[in-house]
Amino acid sequence: MRKNSTKLIFLGVLAIISILFFAFYDIKGGFDYAFPRRMIRVAAMIVTGAAIAYATVVFQTITHNRLLTPSMIGLDSMYEVVQTVIYFFAGSMSIWVLNKYLNFSVAIIAMVLFALILYRFLFRADKYPVYLLLLIGMVLGTLLGSLVTFLQVMIDPVEYLSLQTRLFASFTSVKADLLYIAGTILFIAFIYGYIIMDTLDVMSLGRENAINLGVNYDRMVMNILILSSFLIATSTALVGPITFFGLIVANLAYQYFDTYKHSVLILGASLISIIALVGGQFLAEHIFELRTTLSVIINFIGGIYFIYLLLKESRSAG
Repeated sequence: MRKNSTKLIFLGVLAIISILFFAFYDIKGGFDYAFPRRMIRVAAMIVTGAAIAYATVVFQTITHNRLLTPSMIGLDSMYEVVQTVIYFFAGSMSIWVLNKYLNFSVAIIAMVLFALILYRFLFRADKYPVYLLLLIGMVLGTLLGSLVTFLQVMIDPVEYLSLQTRLFASFTSVKADLLYIAGTILFIAFIYGYIIMDTLDVMSLGRENAINLGVNYDRMVMNILILSSFLIATSTALVGPITFFGLIVANLAYQYFDTYKHSVLILGASLISIIALVGGQFLAEHIFELRTTLSVIINFIGGIYFIYLLLKESRSAG
């Protein structure tokens, strides 16, 4: 336990260093103008990173598979569908786009409803395994992706260019008002997550063992799936989709910390995500000079890491 505490302190120090570098590097003149805006972006990265890390760790706990993430049920695809449909039918100058609160709310509601419909009609823990939900979610995600591509082919080129800015995760234009709303939603979700932390440790032992220890397993699985959906939906609506990010930070936390305690794993994954987002955005701006977005770098690294994990699992099974 002391060893894990030391590791958490180390990650905390790295996270603080990353934040200080991002906040003060090359700020020079205009401190009163630049510093508050940089801190808003830092806050957005902290909120997003913590939400994705928490959602992925608890999601992998109930699926008992470290290769799966909430994005597997098609939430990212649903976000892309919502934005594409708005641009296709209403246009970039409509109230659905210009009103940031309306666009933010519609995106969250659509993604959460999509997840709830899947859980309500397709997921029955006493009849079907959770993998059925994931398989159907992947199929629906593919279908939704095809719909997005179909609409984007027919959309006006100018509208398409404006739409692309919303389909890639970006921390350069985060709205402070939306950050307050997202932070409030996530704070409430984290309070509930803290309450069930010990239950998560028991659920990691498996369905039968958890039931024998007094856990209402099926109800907790449903609650955690809904919690994960809210966390991912809120972070995606705030900055855009980051497909492989949760997979990366969660598995790095598993490898770095030798424990089953979710309090350590979730905090560790959150700190790793903050380091990756803040440090990655620093590199994207000052090293790559914004020639590419952070989400592209994360998805590239995440894709390679996912293949590595698949090969590792296959080798272990063999």
